[in-house]
Amino acid sequence: MNCWIFAHNPFEYWMEGFKERFDAWHDGGVRGLVVGRMQFDGAACWTPDPRVYERFGESPPDPPAAIDREKERRFHAMLDDAAGRGWPVFIFGAGTSKGSLQDLANAFPQVSGFIIDGPGENHYELAFHHGGELLEVRPGEEGRFNEVGADLDRVHRGIASMRQRLHELTPDRVRYLAPAGTLAGLALFDIDEDTLHWLRARRESSRLSWAQARDNIDAVDRKVELGGIPRTAAFSSLTGQDYQQMASYFDIVFPKHYYWHRGFDGLYGTVARWVQRLCRWNPSLTESDAFLVVRSLFGIDLPRVDSLLDMELGFPQEFFDELVFDESERALEAVGDPDKVIFWVSTGRSPHAGDSMGARDLHGILAASERAGARRFLFHPDPEMGAPEWRVISNMCGRLWQEDPSSVFWPGDSARGDEYSGGRKPAVED
Repeated sequence: MNCWIFAHNPFEYWMEGFKERFDAWHDGGVRGLVVGRMQFDGAACWTPDPRVYERFGESPPDPPAAIDREKERRFHAMLDDAAGRGWPVFIFGAGTSKGSLQDLANAFPQVSGFIIDGPGENHYELAFHHGGELLEVRPGEEGRFNEVGADLDRVHRGIASMRQRLHELTPDRVRYLAPAGTLAGLALFDIDEDTLHWLRARRESSRLSWAQARDNIDAVDRKVELGGIPRTAAFSSLTGQDYQQMASYFDIVFPKHYYWHRGFDGLYGTVARWVQRLCRWNPSLTESDAFLVVRSLFGIDLPRVDSLLDMELGFPQEFFDELVFDESERALEAVGDPDKVIFWVSTGRSPHAGDSMGARDLHGILAASERAGARRFLFHPDPEMGAPEWRVISNMCGRLWQEDPSSVFWPGDSARGDEYSGGRKPAVED
């Protein structure tokens, strides 16, 4: 496999010593760079061209108060260096209007593509979390549902019906129906026509947003690629992000390999919150019963997990060998072309506020992905990778980085080994 790296804003950190950093990254198997969001520390990193927006009939953004030209020069030098190595350079979180895409394509000729985070994503949390919940129509969604021809009264009835059913679960019914497949699941939740209408509208609204994004990217006057970052395959039916359909709109699909506990977007955390809410709504259910409900809905079976306390004990090897492998394989088979799939891997707290996952977990994710047929992944540092992470990545992708305190490059999230001696040096060098 080879690796891409996400260098997120503010960019001042990455611009400092970028040549030495990129040399080390290239030696360790890095072959792509994603940058975003497009700003320095508290300031814009380019000046929008109002003529571009006017050409597309759009209102240009307000001009920045000031641009630090020296920072701008160094930022372009960094991107030039990456592109000069043959690395694809993509922009994350750039906006999706025709004017914004064309403006950035003009301002940054090094860039070969743009990435949308969570394109068309519908909410997936049962309880209110990360700004929304499953059983609601969020502000602004009415217009999207109208665009796909949904009946909003039926949508609201479908939501109310599903909410009621999720409050009426009993242990005997869960244990009888939850393990028994799709038709039994329909009976368990008593899925009616209004609920199906709501679920179908969510899926169609996702597809509409992809079509609009594709149309906008194709309006750029030079070839640029479109990438999208959906949640992992197990949640794709709930979020509306059908990987097979996505593949016809996006040049690259970046499935989120997000597995941490707590925070937001991590698989363990999302499952735990579903279990907690189901038990709160249905006090007769055991935690084991609630895990059965989650498995019925999403197909997620967490190895060695029968209670919420089990989730505090870390990830067993079976989690990577079975679940991560299956999620990777499902994504690759659905998209149909391994060159169109780059798994978006993160293991840390920032910016998702989840429990940190160690180097062993990172290795488990990458090894399972590779065994499933993955050729590329992107690593999202937290905010910078440490020595254990870089050792794992460089060993899998390129030349193993040697932990020598005298090295020009040192992973920023780990202290050098000579920083603990108060500035003293050995009397005799080895």
